[in-house]
Amino acid sequence: MRTETPAPVRLEDYSPPSFRIDTVDLDIRLAPRATRVAARLTIRRAGDAPADAPLILDGDELTLVSLALDGQVLAADRYRATPSRLEIDKLPDGPFRLDIETRLDPDANTKLMGLYRSNGTYCTQCEAEGFRRITYFLDRPDCLAVYTTRIEARASEAPLLLGNGNPVEQGEVPGTDRHYAIWHDPHPKPSYLFALVAGDLACVSDRFTTAEGRDVALNIYVEHGNENHCGWAMDSLKRSMRWDEETFGRCYDLDVFNIVAVSDFNMGAMENKGLNIFNDKYVLADPDTATDQDYAGIEAVIAHEYFHNWTGNRITCRDWFQLCLKEGLTVFRDQEFSADMRSRAVKRISDVRLLKSHQFPEDAGPLAHPVRPRLYHEINNFYTATVYEKGAEVVRMLKTVLGAADFRKGMDLFFERHDGEATTIEAFLACFAEASGRDLNQFALWYEQAGTPSLRIDSDYDANEQRLTLTVVQHTPPTPKQSDKPALHIPVRIGLVGPTGAKLSHGAVTGAQTTGDVVHITAPKQKVIFHDVADRPVPSLLRGFSAPVTLKSDLGDTDLLFLAANDADAFNRWEALQTVVFKTLIAQTFAGPRQQPLEIDPRLTAAIEATMTDDTLEPAFRALCLQLPGEADIAREIGSNVDPEAIHLARSQMRAGLATALAPSIKRIYDGMRETAPYAPDAAAAGRRALKNVLLDYLGHAHGGEYDALVRQQFDAADNMTDRLAALTVLVHARLPGYEDALSAFADRHARTPLAMDKWFMVQATAPREETLAAVKTLTAHPGFSAANPNRVRALIGAFASGNQSQFNRADGAGFDFIADFALDLDTRNPQAAARLLSAFRSWRALEPGRRARARATLERMAQASDLSPDVRDIVDRCLQ
Repeated sequence: MRTETPAPVRLEDYSPPSFRIDTVDLDIRLAPRATRVAARLTIRRAGDAPADAPLILDGDELTLVSLALDGQVLAADRYRATPSRLEIDKLPDGPFRLDIETRLDPDANTKLMGLYRSNGTYCTQCEAEGFRRITYFLDRPDCLAVYTTRIEARASEAPLLLGNGNPVEQGEVPGTDRHYAIWHDPHPKPSYLFALVAGDLACVSDRFTTAEGRDVALNIYVEHGNENHCGWAMDSLKRSMRWDEETFGRCYDLDVFNIVAVSDFNMGAMENKGLNIFNDKYVLADPDTATDQDYAGIEAVIAHEYFHNWTGNRITCRDWFQLCLKEGLTVFRDQEFSADMRSRAVKRISDVRLLKSHQFPEDAGPLAHPVRPRLYHEINNFYTATVYEKGAEVVRMLKTVLGAADFRKGMDLFFERHDGEATTIEAFLACFAEASGRDLNQFALWYEQAGTPSLRIDSDYDANEQRLTLTVVQHTPPTPKQSDKPALHIPVRIGLVGPTGAKLSHGAVTGAQTTGDVVHITAPKQKVIFHDVADRPVPSLLRGFSAPVTLKSDLGDTDLLFLAANDADAFNRWEALQTVVFKTLIAQTFAGPRQQPLEIDPRLTAAIEATMTDDTLEPAFRALCLQLPGEADIAREIGSNVDPEAIHLARSQMRAGLATALAPSIKRIYDGMRETAPYAPDAAAAGRRALKNVLLDYLGHAHGGEYDALVRQQFDAADNMTDRLAALTVLVHARLPGYEDALSAFADRHARTPLAMDKWFMVQATAPREETLAAVKTLTAHPGFSAANPNRVRALIGAFASGNQSQFNRADGAGFDFIADFALDLDTRNPQAAARLLSAFRSWRALEPGRRARARATLERMAQASDLSPDVRDIVDRCLQ
């Protein structure tokens, strides 16, 4: 029975391990139901460890076969072994060798942690604490060792045997049908970076020569038949390697770099040293089955995992509280890579949209935690948007505060000083403080305080004195276990836009330290004065989203629409337009009777049309400006007493109203975006398709149904998944004539392509209609659905919970109950996947009273279950705190 909440782990309780493991030699003899793992560990007592301290190793559902110390089998009274722990007494004073043999059942491992099988392929996932499911070990990130791994399997079952590092030896086992391979990783690493893959896979190969002259073999392994879908991933890998050399001076350090794509994987990908294991969603792509978004995702994730080679592998975390040290930093690096590969402005807007839709709600609810938490019950639940996305924003702010040159100096010092170490946030910041000569103590609070800070900026222009005064107030709201919070160092990038739309110059700035156009806000309230301002300006505030805060100002719609048309900062041009759209949608949400027509300010309609038709703007940017905020985004801006049904109605009314008012212009621009050249995944072509498909969505929801046939025409004629899926989504969500036939045609075309079928499930799960819940329940019995496959669970169940606000948050509570029941059942097989589903409850307290009561009742019902996993118990308990 799994009834107890796991004991809390606290940062302040950290202490170094009493023992060090210098080398790990593994002999793994694979079999589907009875794999034998022989681990030989070279261990020494740490210098300050007590002489009588026992050795305590971690385990998880392990079966111990044998145990020997320095070649001698240990007597039963020398150790205590359970499936989760191995404790050994009376150890030698000097270094010793420990031999441990365990037995595993990969076929039965439905948790997808440790060693398991995916479609017949053996693979591992050891982050965060999966290695203890393979052998007893000091399974913590500050235990770095050099690994040599011998892998043995039946040659017919697993002709491919892959491990970390470089290949050393391979051959056949005499007198058997088995073969072996030996891999050696010369770089000390923590156990979470161990990896093994064995199976029958196809290989796509290439080579890369580093700036240091190393010739590296690049291999991507996939299921047979998928070889032709790896070209974009390989191209992304080579571009990532070159970019990291040019931007951060980091070269690859092994003779081979292997990527393996598997279909059963809890995460997106894993950066194991020299052997990255990927969810195949982030490797496989061709125009018929992958969207432009998929191509961009592959490019970003390939880069992210490769960049971990230095920020995560060569330099790793001392403990799991420092998780953002590798994840937030590496997300920042992959964001910068994608910005250089594509459009920097569009990438920035996309990243901020993701931050606001995923991390801001996390910060505002019961699951809020600092970027560097100080306590956790289950570490798997802290792979969150706060650690990743907000962690990346903190690194970006650090670069803004210091400037690009000093930021690079700090990164260089970090790589030089801590290579080969497990280190901390304090050590990371110390490198930047030393390199720049800046005091970063107040900035460090960004790592310690949960919650999204709010900024209020009011402006006052004195024409006689030619002086602009900005009154800036900052406040970080209380979050669980953090009530009163000191002021943060918030870098606010500001520009002044003159009456003609041009940049307005100014003289000195007093009241705050400035660096270029960055104003450093460090107090709860500051008056920032711009002197010698010749004309009344419209201040462009928080340019480029220079800090992850919510911003309120006294700028009215006239000023905001002026910025939307004239601001030189592309992000703020988009943000100004979005702010007016948000105000309109929120006002309509609370307009009263549901039949109340939506009146859109003609100035807003004109601004949207002007943006849509401005050929000087990138199509991708215009597409982002035309996309209405999502229903969850509107709920976030409302903040409390949220009625998802009213939000859905207001958004639907605005979309239909704009579509009807602007139909001629929309149709003209749509026709101009049609592609005549063959499909290409480059940023320019993807931008044109993005604009075309946003416009198609408007046309499909226009009053009168004049363009219904156009939507079906695009579906039938599409030569790529981007256009086909966009049309299918409009057909299904708007219930246009023929939508059922289109669903059938899509399924017939892609029935044998799991990643494409994931899209088919997702389109139906996100349809904002009352009958969707019943449809989702029916689809769980579809032959193509499997609760054992995390991708399929995310596509159907996860999409309904997180991507269908009006139906998950149904007034009758049926959406809550469905997700809870599915998660409870999934918890018996894959606790990590179940816990992630339940994050959809993070904003339940913001709902109106009726829905709030039903959500609470569902969570309390779950809390009463007697057999919850630690992963799910942690989420449920925190939601109810």
